[in-house]
Amino acid sequence: MANHRFSSVSEEEKPCCGISRKAQICLCVLFVLLIVVGIAVPVGILMWRQPPKHKEWKGPGTTAHFYEILLGRCYTYTQIVRPELRHTDCQKIGKAFTSAFLSKDPCGSTEQDYRPLMELTTQTVPCDKTVFWSKSSELAHDYTRVQRDMYTLEDTLLGYMVDGLKWCGDASSSEMNYQSCPHWREDCSNNSVSIFWNTVSKRFAEDACGVVHVVLNGSISNTFDEKSTFGRVEVFNLHPEKVHTLKAWVMHNIESVPSDSCSSSSVNNLKQILKTRNIIFICQNNYRPVRLLQCVKNPEHSSCKYNL
Repeated sequence: MANHRFSSVSEEEKPCCGISRKAQICLCVLFVLLIVVGIAVPVGILMWRQPPKHKEWKGPGTTAHFYEILLGRCYTYTQIVRPELRHTDCQKIGKAFTSAFLSKDPCGSTEQDYRPLMELTTQTVPCDKTVFWSKSSELAHDYTRVQRDMYTLEDTLLGYMVDGLKWCGDASSSEMNYQSCPHWREDCSNNSVSIFWNTVSKRFAEDACGVVHVVLNGSISNTFDEKSTFGRVEVFNLHPEKVHTLKAWVMHNIESVPSDSCSSSSVNNLKQILKTRNIIFICQNNYRPVRLLQCVKNPEHSSCKYNL
């Protein structure tokens, strides 16, 4: 039998567990890659889910679920509150609304930003049915809830959709800023919310006709405030060729001492502004139908028992 010699295998070349040296290196590399991927993927997901960094402002951020509320209110208004508007495209309105402020400087809003939205939401308020208010929001809306044929701005589609909501975007992001939005006094007056209300208030006044009404708060010293939306925007956008009379109802809180009345200097300022615009001014203290609504909430008050 032939003599066969087998060369001995060095320790470095001995396979471990039947696996070659090359295979061991490949497994080590694969193991390291798995560890790296295992760490990188969760970190990446966490970073992706984090809200974008926005500039910090002094006011509260966008209302949570803003877009969902916007659409929900649009459908509620057009299908239930005012079914004559049931063919309104709420999806298109929602997109036009958010396009007015997303990816834009929230302190650089303009009336033009909301122009496409305004063109989608024309709504006619019948003559003699327009109700303005100044520092008397709750009472004015109590009145129009009972008198369903009367309209405040918040009783129109756009006003109804965003009443009480906050919103803003950021020039460096396509997302809404839920952390903070500009405060109208401490940050800027031309913010997304203020410009919106100025724009819709202007159109609301421009569209008014016949006799218009305003609910004023007579329990404060400056009943007619020329810096309010009514004083700055709405009064000066009434068209005298369409609006011939403004009736002011100066209402006093039942449980507080009256401060102003129809004869006060601030109300007289309103009268003079309207006179120069050829609009008749009629004023009444504690207009009885509105007073009755106040008494529903305070039925035991003496003024409700004897003075109605």
